[in-house]
Amino acid sequence: MSTFTTNIQLVYVLAAACFVIGLHLMNSPGTARRGNQVSTAGMAIAIIATLVILIHEGSVTGVGWTVLIVGSLLGSAAGLYSARTVQMTAMPQLVSMFNAVGGGAAALVAVYEYIHDESLPGGVLGTTSVFTVLDVIIGSVTFTGSLIAAGKLQGVITGSPIVFKGGRALNVALAVIALGTGAYMFTTASLPALLILVLASLAFGVMMVLPIGGADMPVVISLLNAFTGTAVAMAGFVVGNWALIIAGALVGASGGILTKLMADAMNRSLANIIIGGFGTGDTAVAAAVSGDAQVRSIAADDAAIQLAYASKVIIVPGYGLAAAQAQHAVAELATLLESRGIEVSYAIHPVAGRMPGHMNVLLAEANVPYPLLREMDEINPEFARADVALVIGANDVTNPAARRAGTAISGMPILDVDQAKSIIVIKRSMGSGYAGIDNELYVNPKTSMYFADAKKALGEMTAAVKTLVA
Repeated sequence: MSTFTTNIQLVYVLAAACFVIGLHLMNSPGTARRGNQVSTAGMAIAIIATLVILIHEGSVTGVGWTVLIVGSLLGSAAGLYSARTVQMTAMPQLVSMFNAVGGGAAALVAVYEYIHDESLPGGVLGTTSVFTVLDVIIGSVTFTGSLIAAGKLQGVITGSPIVFKGGRALNVALAVIALGTGAYMFTTASLPALLILVLASLAFGVMMVLPIGGADMPVVISLLNAFTGTAVAMAGFVVGNWALIIAGALVGASGGILTKLMADAMNRSLANIIIGGFGTGDTAVAAAVSGDAQVRSIAADDAAIQLAYASKVIIVPGYGLAAAQAQHAVAELATLLESRGIEVSYAIHPVAGRMPGHMNVLLAEANVPYPLLREMDEINPEFARADVALVIGANDVTNPAARRAGTAISGMPILDVDQAKSIIVIKRSMGSGYAGIDNELYVNPKTSMYFADAKKALGEMTAAVKTLVA
């Protein structure tokens, strides 16, 4: 091994170490930003090392360098623009699009390498083709699956499960075609077989996500993120770059673990999520209040009295908070309450919002102190001591119906909001959540409904508290 190769390998080791350290720092909201920075530095190091290799080998033509430079500039500009301008409500869609880009790029690497190697004497045989086939399948499924997920989240495609007669049989057929074609390619170099493999995998990605409803989108995004990492790792094997293998393996493994945790948080198996078709998306239907149950509304002044004279307040954020971009408004209200000596904390459900960690990211943008963000298992025992639970746009994750059998969310762990002494729910309407069922919390005698946009409602409550205590 030459000195140059040795030095490059050491640089790749440094990049891999940055990936591992960065991932470790992301375990805590307090260090997550630093973890992103360390991981970004590692990727920058790996990219620079790869450019040095290309320059040293002199294998890239002038046209090739032009394509690399223009592509890098355009991609970087698009990524920077979207990351800076996208609203928090659209962040899950952006993550899905990034998953699609990652999976699609990995698949293209495998396709190019196969076409290139197939023209060589003997074609492509043995273990090289194994990684190529896996890369094409996983990358293609990720590409189309992520696009469908982004479309569902954006509302371009209905968030309800799209099912039709023979849909599951078609999925099985597509999987058999992809796997069978892949097995055939292990022994015979064939460009038509590669085309069939790509098309079958792309179609399977579409058919896999279409039957999944809006309630399961956070898990689906996490799963597709794991697919992206795995595809990138396979691309690393294809091109013989072990830094790419490490980076992809870390993303794939962490995404897989997160997917399992998210599925557990919903008390559902991953197979049930993919096969079941759960949730009705964003369609709001009127709540059916049975019997003599009553829904009580509340005004800003009444809410201010409850909040200003409480000893302990637990805030429960949900997608309604993100939709109204009310993270700064809730942070202002919480700061005001804390200035009066009131204990304030935030109850974070693992699947609140539309992507893993959605609420954490949202509140971090408003500089909410990380220690105040409490996970479900940690905060649930404290609801019984809370004077007020302030629910902002959270629906299914607070629905007591999950404790009963026979409902769409039966068995799903929820936040024990109904244990609080008083409950204030901010919602624009009595519309249902992603699961499409009524929230029994809304007819609880302790619950008061504040019907308004979350940002407007929080502003009115804050003003009312200031007036009350002035």
